[in-house]
Amino acid sequence: MGSTRTEWSEHYNNGKGFRRLGDEEKRLLAEHAAPPADGGEALDIGCGTGELAVYLTSLGYSVDGVDFAEGALGRARAEHVQTPGVQWLCLDVENDDLEPLSGGGYDLITLRLAVAFLSNPTATLARLAELLTKQGRIVVITPTAEHTPAERHHIALDEEQLAVLTDPFVETARYTADQLAVVVLSKKARPGRAVERTHPPEPRAVFGAAAVVTDSQGRVLLGRRLGRTPAWELPAGRIEPGESAAAAAVRELGEESGLSACADDAHVLAVLHDAREDVTRVTAVVRISAHTGTVGRPEEQFLRWEWHRLHTLRAIGDVFAPTAQALNSVWPGVLPDAPSAISYRVAADGPAVPGEPAEAGRLREVMAQTVIDGGWAPSDPVRDALRTVPRHRFAPEASLADAYDGGDRAVITRREETGRAISSVSAAWLQADMMESLRLRPGAIAFEAGSGGYNAELIAHAAGADGRVVSVDIDPWVIRRTRAFLAEVGTGRVTAVEADAALGAPAHLVPRGGFDGSVITYNCWDIPPAWRDQLAEGGRLVMPLEMGGYSRSIEFERRGEVLHARRFTYCGFVRDQGQQARPAPVVPLLDGALAVRFDDGPTADTQGLEEALRGRRHQIAIGVTMRAANSYFGSLQLFAATTLPGFCRLAAHHESAEAVTGIEKDRDAPAILGEASLAYLIHVQTRDSDRREDKEWEWFAYAFGEQGPELAEQLVATVVAWDRHIRAEANDEHADPVLTVHSAGTPDDALPAGDVLDKHHSRLVFRWPGRDAVLPGPVERPVADAVAKGV
Repeated sequence: MGSTRTEWSEHYNNGKGFRRLGDEEKRLLAEHAAPPADGGEALDIGCGTGELAVYLTSLGYSVDGVDFAEGALGRARAEHVQTPGVQWLCLDVENDDLEPLSGGGYDLITLRLAVAFLSNPTATLARLAELLTKQGRIVVITPTAEHTPAERHHIALDEEQLAVLTDPFVETARYTADQLAVVVLSKKARPGRAVERTHPPEPRAVFGAAAVVTDSQGRVLLGRRLGRTPAWELPAGRIEPGESAAAAAVRELGEESGLSACADDAHVLAVLHDAREDVTRVTAVVRISAHTGTVGRPEEQFLRWEWHRLHTLRAIGDVFAPTAQALNSVWPGVLPDAPSAISYRVAADGPAVPGEPAEAGRLREVMAQTVIDGGWAPSDPVRDALRTVPRHRFAPEASLADAYDGGDRAVITRREETGRAISSVSAAWLQADMMESLRLRPGAIAFEAGSGGYNAELIAHAAGADGRVVSVDIDPWVIRRTRAFLAEVGTGRVTAVEADAALGAPAHLVPRGGFDGSVITYNCWDIPPAWRDQLAEGGRLVMPLEMGGYSRSIEFERRGEVLHARRFTYCGFVRDQGQQARPAPVVPLLDGALAVRFDDGPTADTQGLEEALRGRRHQIAIGVTMRAANSYFGSLQLFAATTLPGFCRLAAHHESAEAVTGIEKDRDAPAILGEASLAYLIHVQTRDSDRREDKEWEWFAYAFGEQGPELAEQLVATVVAWDRHIRAEANDEHADPVLTVHSAGTPDDALPAGDVLDKHHSRLVFRWPGRDAVLPGPVERPVADAVAKGV
C-alpha cells in the first residue's frame, strides 16, 4: 500500500477501507472516553470513511474528522451526509498548519488504525497533546505485531514501539479489543530525563561527533535507541583515525538515518567534554545546514528516527545525556535540565539554517495584526519587521502559540533558582512601541542593553538593509544564546557583546557622533552616564525607568547634556543584573506579613509602626471614584511617588496583613510615614453589578498612629489634585509630566522648577499639571540612619 496522499485517495476511491469498528472498541470508548456532561469536542485523526467519527457523535461529541486523503473524506461526506455534529477536514497532522482545528481544545483525540502509518508518531502525539483540554485524553487503537501476520507488520506496533508512544505521558492505560491494543493517554507529559547508557564509553570511542540536522519545518532529527536504557539520540559516533569531525558527522548521519549531506554543509560549532566513570568524553557538535534524501530504515540498534519540534523535546521521553548537551549547545536552554558539560566554542558564528513550521507565517501575521490593531505599530518599517522576523526562533522552548501571542505575554527564557525571571522575550506590542519611540531612519545604528536576539533583529530590520544594532548583556549564557540564534537566522546585522550594559557599548563599536537610538530592555533604577554620552544629539533613548518603585517606558530625546522625556508607556520588565542593580531597602512589619519599601530616597524611621498598626485605623473617603472605563490609576501612583516627600510603598505578603490594612496579599499601596504613624491609599469597591462597566470603586486614605489623620489629609489632597489636573475620562489620555533628566552634579539653581527625584547618576525634575497649587506640606518625622533589613 502506498503512503502518499494520492495513493491513499486511490485506495479509498477504489472502494477499499479498513476493518469495521467493533463492539468491544465501542464499549471501551464509551467507558473510558466519555464526553463531559455538557458535551465535548473530539478530533478523529485518520478518520477514513468516518465510522469512528460518527460513533463519537452518538456519545455526545462534536467531531472534527481529519484525514490527509481527499478520497477518504469524499466517501465520508457521501456516506454520512445526514449525520449532524461532524465536519470533515483534509489535513496532514504531521506537517500542515492545524489552524482549521478547534481553537478551544479537544476533550478527546482518537487515532484508530493510523499511528503505524505516521512517520513521526512520538512527535505527532506530542503535538496533538497540545490541542487537548486540561482533562482531555488521546486514545490510540492499533493492531499489535503479536497478532498480525509478519508480512503485515508494517500496519502494527510491537511492544517496544508501544512503549515509546506511552513513555512521555504521566497517565496511561492499556486495554484489548478483539486483539487490538487500545491505549488511553492523559494530556500531562512526563518530564524527560537526560540519561546515560548502562555501560561506560570505551576509551577508544570517547572522541565522537554528533550531527544536528533540521528539516524544512525546523524540526530536529532524533533516533530512538533500543536497549536497557532506551532514549532519543542524535546521529552520532566515534571519529575514525584521520577523519575530521565534520566528515564523521556526515558519515554517521548517512549510516544511521539514510540522509546525505556534504562536508561543506557540516559546521563544527563547539567541542564539549565531560566525564563518565573516569573516562573523559569529548563530543564535537556539528551543525548540518543542508541535507538530501529521506529517513530510511534505521540501524538495528535504533527503533526509528523522527523529526521533533524543539519546544516538545522536554515532553518526548528520555534523551541521551550527550545529545541533550549537544542540543543545548545549538539552542541554549532548549533542555534546561540537561547535565552540564565544559564547552569550547569553535565557530564564532554558525551557519544560517532556514526552515520553519507551516503555521509560523500565519501566526506571525496574526500577532503583527493584533499589535497593529492596538495602535502600537503605526509605521511601515515596524509593521514589516513584525511580519518578517521569526520570533519563535529566538524562543525555541516555547510553543508557536506562546511565541506569537499578540497580547501581554512575554516568553520567559531564564530564571534564577528562586524562580524569578531574569531574561525574556518581551510582549510584541511593547517591543513595537519601543521601536516606534526610537524614530530610526534607514541605515540607523542602534544600541540595545539586554540581549536575546529577537528585539535587536526587529530594530535592525526596521532600520533597513543597512541598519545595525550593538546588543550588550552581562550574562554569558544570554550572549551565547543570542549569538547562536542570530547565526541561525543569518542576517548578520546584530553584534552581541558580553559586558555590563550600564557601561555602554565598547568604544570601537560606538559610531562617530553616537548611536542614532538606544533601547534598554530591563527595569532600571537610574540612567548611567554612558547611555547619554553615547547617544547622538537628537537621538532617542527608550528605557523602562523605575520611579518610586513604578516603571514606565520613557522615550527620551538628547538635547545637549539633558534628556527630555517625550512619551510615557506603562510597562513591566525583568530587573537589572549589572552594577546599576539596586535592591530596594525593605523594613518588615507584623512578623513579615507587611513590609515598607523605600524605592527612592533614604530609609525612614519605622520605630513605633508595629504598635500603631495594632491601634485604631483612621480612614477618609476621598470622594474620587472610578469605573472600568476610567479605572487606570498608574498616573496617580507616579504622581504620588514623585511629589510626596518621603514616599514609600506598603506591601502585603500574607493574608493576615489584609485584615489589618485592607491591602490584598501580594499587592502594595502608595504610602507616607510620620513619627510612629503612616498613611496609605487604597481603592474600595462601593458599587457591585453583574455588568463590569457599572461597578464602581472609591479612593480612601487609611492611616494609623497619632499623626495618621494629618498624613491622610496629605494623601487626600494628592488624590484630589490628580483627579482635577491629571486624570482623564479615557484610561489612555491621562496627562504626563514634563520630565527632564540632568547629571547628578547639576546644582539646584541650574535645575528647572519642579519636583526633584535624585538618583545616583541623575537628577529627575518633574513638572506636573496643576502643581502651581500649594499642597499640604510634609509631616515632620525623623530619618533613620540604620540600614533596613530585607525580607
